[in-house]
Amino acid sequence: MASVGKILRRSFLIGSTAIVGGVAFGAYAVSRPAPNPLKPGDGEAALNPFVFIDQQGVTLITPRAEMGQGVQSTWAAMIAEELDVNLDDVRVLHGPPAKAYYNSAFGDYTVFGKGYDRGEWQHAYTEAIGHVAKLVNLQITGGSASTRDGFVRLREAGATARETLKEAAAQRLGVSRDSLRTEGGKVIAPDGQELTYAQLAEDAARVNPVDAPLRDASNWRYLGKPMDRIDMVPKATGTAEFGVDVRLPGMKFAALRMNPRLGGNMLSFDASAASEMPGVEQIVDLGRGVAVIATNTWLAVQACDAIGVEWGPAPYPETSDAIYAEIARSFDGRANSRLRNDGDVTDLPEGAQRIEAEYKVPYLAHATMEPMNATARFTGDALEIWCGTQAPTLVQWDCAKRAGLETDQVTVHTTYLGGGFGRRAELDFANLATQVAMAMPGTPVQLTWTREEDMTHGFYRPAAVARMSGAVLDGQAVMIDGQVAAQPPIAQMADRMAGLPLMGPDKVLVEGFYNQPYAVPNYRMRGYLADLAVPVGIWRSVGNSHNAFFQETFIDEMAHAAGRDPLEFRLELMRTEHAPSAACLEAVREMSGWTGKTPDGVGRGVAFCYSFGTSVAQVVEVVDEDGTIRVNKAWLACDPGLAVDPENIKAQMFGGMIFGLSAACFEEISFADGQVEQLNYPDYPLMRMHTAPEVEIRILENNAHMGGAGEPGTPPAMPALGNALFDLTGIRARELPFIKTFDLLI
Repeated sequence: MASVGKILRRSFLIGSTAIVGGVAFGAYAVSRPAPNPLKPGDGEAALNPFVFIDQQGVTLITPRAEMGQGVQSTWAAMIAEELDVNLDDVRVLHGPPAKAYYNSAFGDYTVFGKGYDRGEWQHAYTEAIGHVAKLVNLQITGGSASTRDGFVRLREAGATARETLKEAAAQRLGVSRDSLRTEGGKVIAPDGQELTYAQLAEDAARVNPVDAPLRDASNWRYLGKPMDRIDMVPKATGTAEFGVDVRLPGMKFAALRMNPRLGGNMLSFDASAASEMPGVEQIVDLGRGVAVIATNTWLAVQACDAIGVEWGPAPYPETSDAIYAEIARSFDGRANSRLRNDGDVTDLPEGAQRIEAEYKVPYLAHATMEPMNATARFTGDALEIWCGTQAPTLVQWDCAKRAGLETDQVTVHTTYLGGGFGRRAELDFANLATQVAMAMPGTPVQLTWTREEDMTHGFYRPAAVARMSGAVLDGQAVMIDGQVAAQPPIAQMADRMAGLPLMGPDKVLVEGFYNQPYAVPNYRMRGYLADLAVPVGIWRSVGNSHNAFFQETFIDEMAHAAGRDPLEFRLELMRTEHAPSAACLEAVREMSGWTGKTPDGVGRGVAFCYSFGTSVAQVVEVVDEDGTIRVNKAWLACDPGLAVDPENIKAQMFGGMIFGLSAACFEEISFADGQVEQLNYPDYPLMRMHTAPEVEIRILENNAHMGGAGEPGTPPAMPALGNALFDLTGIRARELPFIKTFDLLI
């Protein structure tokens, strides 16, 4: 019999469904394969990590976090395509923290260059570099990388499994493997005899894996076509398990209160009143805050409110104005990067008109619908954690360190995520849950943050300042010289998670700034690192989120200074530089019926951004309704190279656009007395149904290589809206959110 405990201990348990026995298949293209996280017992075989077949049927392992982007459906479809199983007939589980589930597509962040001009050799080199992620156990969901990461590996896993099952059937039937075919989870012999994959599992466990070529796209059943999401039914019926839904026998519940001056100390606290409240079981000193363990979450929150705390000061300037001034002072230092430096921006052509502008954007919260939470059970020699995380291997490592355990003593169960956007790539919520659970060994404790704690203790999208200078001559852009200053989120994350410095130029700080497909002869972009202790992290589209606003607003200002149509101005700069990107602009021109002229009371703006390997162009329309401005319509054209699931890509582009429009219209994290001023959604309004535009989306497939879908829709939305507001009002807003400048519908 198999050691079920071994399998369960490695997280192959979701609800009451566990993988027991059978054979696992998979593939990963590296010179030395990563260890297989499945540990088989007698009579079992675990050849690789992605496909498991036992007497219950077929289970597909998709070790990327599902946070609404459809990644588990897409990964399952990539395996099923080659395995010849119906998606309706398989189970899909999230894999455990394991080296084998590294994200190879993150290698793109280590390779400099524009991206859109990458040739086949450069692309192959980038893919090879990506497998270094295996060495650091980088199992992470983010960077719009999941489909790119799994596209080859998972199809290879399915193909290997299919051919190995055929070989097992061939040996049982005494026929050649080539005479057999597969369909619907069965191996079918020439005489019509059928053997299900479940019937072949035990035999397949004794067969060496058989490599197989991948099928031609012309034979695909799922890929390239709209697919039903595997999480539709559980999410529609409320049976999907998010972190906040976890319930275990004997569970206790906890809430916390942390220093509102982020990173500041807790000088003292008085919990005497809270300790006497019925149902309060323990007060836990967290160092920079305090937690209450009680019989229910609401009681724990009430008890936290009853604790008197003296907080220490913030380690950063106390007001937003002072913080912005500190960011701007970064320009006085040395540039961290100069990743684009074409021509000579210091030699202005005779007769050229110079344009200059300064822009700024605020800190932004992730504002996930599900607040931060995690459940932990600590026994002294083991730790189990249930949470929605984008980085399970990092959670495992960090919480093991917190608990004084080895990583293999920590089990992480990854649930559905009620929104991530980069916030759940952080480790604090799981680490604090571990710390709380250690105060009550043997008892599972669920730590849930209030919305106020969640909003005021984020790792925010950095505030940023940009200074732009450019020149036009005879209607042409002849020079762009841009500078951006902001806190570096990747460097800060590397430091707080692993104590590692980030060496060399910070590519993420200037992405969406230096790598845009505009053929301007004199073109320089520089990045400056702001040294501040405000906690920052990755936010949907990361550096592109602010740099696209800077660059595309400035491009618009240059077009108007040159007396040109803003869309045609961009096309002229782009056609010879990158044809697929130009095709996206041409598509939104046709979709929106763009003429460059709008009637009174209507404004239109256009913007573009190449990010995560995907070209995205947008046109946004605004209307004046008795002095109130409403975002009316939007058109988006994108080119992700290959559309693995066109409808899901449209959904992600729509979501990304709304995310960007919401930030552009309303969102801001500001500081007073060292504290975040926005406590909840009434203070941090989001775009809602009645303020959202009617949207049309078109997908092109001209890019040579596959790009991402989850994030590229966000960056162009902000400048497209700003450019539309300028077209409507004649007022050029160089600061976000726009509600500071315009009377927007809210």
